[in-house]
Amino acid sequence: MLIDLRSDTLTQPTPGMKEAMFAAPIGDDVFGEDPTVNALEEKISKLFGMEAALYCPSGTMTNQIAIRLHTRIQTEVICHKYSHIYLYEGGGIMANSLASVKLLDGNLGKITAAQIAESINPDDVHAPETTLVSLENTMNKGGGSIYTLDEIKPIHSLCQQKGIKLHLDGARFFNALVETGESPADWGAHFDTISICLSKGLGCPIGSVLLGSKADIKQARKVRKVFGGGIRQAGFLAAAGIYALDHHIERLKEDHAKARMLGEMLSKSPFVSEILPVATNIVIARLENTSPEEFMKKLADQNIKSVKFGKDLVRFVTHLDFGDDHLEEFGKRIQNI
Repeated sequence: MLIDLRSDTLTQPTPGMKEAMFAAPIGDDVFGEDPTVNALEEKISKLFGMEAALYCPSGTMTNQIAIRLHTRIQTEVICHKYSHIYLYEGGGIMANSLASVKLLDGNLGKITAAQIAESINPDDVHAPETTLVSLENTMNKGGGSIYTLDEIKPIHSLCQQKGIKLHLDGARFFNALVETGESPADWGAHFDTISICLSKGLGCPIGSVLLGSKADIKQARKVRKVFGGGIRQAGFLAAAGIYALDHHIERLKEDHAKARMLGEMLSKSPFVSEILPVATNIVIARLENTSPEEFMKKLADQNIKSVKFGKDLVRFVTHLDFGDDHLEEFGKRIQNI
């Protein structure tokens, strides 16, 4: 049995999802005529209480479109130093938007309103204008850590006061919501744009959605076109998103429970010195007396796949296709390392 915990992007469509995909009515989405894409965009925008949505191939694209909307040349984005938009999107902030970046530190990948207030540039010829704050929830490099709405409200108020746009990279946002019990609409009221990934914990084969105002999404369609993100008969793929929103949100709690048990199993390894707090479906192990490469080789010898996540860190991600039998088998194999 292969135990693949590299990412929750590895999930395969369930039988019900496949059935929904093949049964979907389709059209040409670049002309705005794919009924299933339109239904997905309407469904998720209503869920978040936002005016409009745009279906895209990836979360990188939705994030980069949002950054393009909210910046221009000689402006600046504030984000955590471990943000996906900075570390894992190929230098897109500079390449796509010609914008500067100010990186902040913070506990488990999160930043505060006080930190942001100190980092907003003055109206000075020497400094780029601060036009965007970007947050990530859950925070990948923070071990799946969660922002709560109470932490977001002062950041939103500050951005409103300063005339700065606020974007949420919500790649694993529903993982956060099933833990906090907060509603998508409450979050939609506090952000100018939100990116939601469908191909991670929700189990779709592809796709992310950008949410925002009608004006922003109209412009986002033009940016998507420039980025090469227009898909013609995209309804086959969008149908998976509709199915996931209807069937795969609450089950995320199962992934979180397995992640906590996985963390407990890993903590007993003689090579693990610490397990970062497990808030959702990401488990990060800090190593001692070995390197990530050596530890991952030992795991691979047991047919377990993981990801290096720093000079002494290894990441594991639970997901739809990591079942109880995989968890039980993982517990047996980790004892052999």
